[in-house]
Amino acid sequence: MDCPDSPSPEDHAMIEAVGLSKRYGPKTAVHDLSFTVRPGAVTGFLGPNGAGKSTTMRMLVGLDTPSSGHATLNGRRYADHAAPLHEVGAMLEARAVHTGRSAFNHLLALAATHGIPRRRVEEVVDLVGLRQVARKRAGGFSLGMGQRLGIASALLGDPATLILDEPVNGLDPEGILWIRNLLKSLAAEGRTVLVSSHLMSEMALTAEHLIVIGRGRLIADTSVEEFTRQASSGKVHVRTPDAERLGKLLRDLPGVEVAAEQGTEVLEVSGADGERIGRLAAEHGLVLFELTPQQASLEEAFMELTRDAVEYEATVTTTAPAQEVAA
Repeated sequence: MDCPDSPSPEDHAMIEAVGLSKRYGPKTAVHDLSFTVRPGAVTGFLGPNGAGKSTTMRMLVGLDTPSSGHATLNGRRYADHAAPLHEVGAMLEARAVHTGRSAFNHLLALAATHGIPRRRVEEVVDLVGLRQVARKRAGGFSLGMGQRLGIASALLGDPATLILDEPVNGLDPEGILWIRNLLKSLAAEGRTVLVSSHLMSEMALTAEHLIVIGRGRLIADTSVEEFTRQASSGKVHVRTPDAERLGKLLRDLPGVEVAAEQGTEVLEVSGADGERIGRLAAEHGLVLFELTPQQASLEEAFMELTRDAVEYEATVTTTAPAQEVAA
C-alpha cells in the first residue's frame, strides 16, 4: 500500500505553482500566479524588469514564503524533500559562494551535505568547463566563470528538476552555445527545466514552452510557436516578376488587401495565406520567387504582449546641438 504522502507518478519531475501571491506591505509583487512546468522541454520564464520572476523563483524553492498559495517540486514542497539537491537544482544567484573557497571546495562542501561522492564533484567540474580553475578562489572569478560554478552547483545532485535564473548572464558566445545545448540535452532526458532570461534571441533558440508574467500576473502559458504566431501580422511577403497581374487577381478576392511598391516585384498580402496565394498563382501560370509568411520574432512578440506590463519604462530624449546649448 502506498504512503498517502507519496507523490503520484504524474507528479514526478514537475514544477507546480498554485495561486502564488507575495505581498511586501502595500505592494503585491506576485498575484495569484498558477502554472505547471512539465518535463521533456525547456520552459522559458519571461517578464519585464519588476514582473516578479525572481520572487516567484524564490518562492518555488522556499527562500521566500508566499503570502498565499503554494508550490510543489516533483510532488512536494522543496522543504519536504529529504535530499533536495537530488530532486531540484537551482541557481538563483550564481555569486552566492564563499569567496575564500576554491570552486572545487565549494562544490565538495555542498556534496558533503547530501552524501554526494567526490567523483560527482569531479564530473560537474569537467561538465561546466572549470577544470583549469577549479582550485582557484571563487572570489577571483569573472562573471562568466561564476555562472559556470553556479550551474555546477545546480547539477551536483543530478536532479530531475532545474531552476535557473539568467544562466547565460556573463557568458561568452562559446559559453552561451554550451549552456543552450546542455539545457536541451537535459530536457531531452526527461528532466524539467525552467529558465529565466532577458535575452529573447537566446530563448527563441533554447525554449519550447513559455511562461510570461507582467506585474506579478500570468500573461501567457503557451508554446514559443503559438506565442509568436499570435503576435504575427498575418501578412505574406510575395516576390514575383508578375507582381502587377498577381496583385490584381488577389485584390479581386473578398477580404484580401495588397500593398505594392510601384516598379518592384514585391507584394505584401493580408487576408490570404501562402497556400491560397500559391494556388492562385499556379492556376494562372504565374511565377513565384518568394512566398514568406511574416512571422514575428520572439522579441517582437514579447514587446507587444508585455507593452502594458512594463514597470520601468525609459523615456527617449533628444540632446540639443552644442551651439544651441551654449546659446
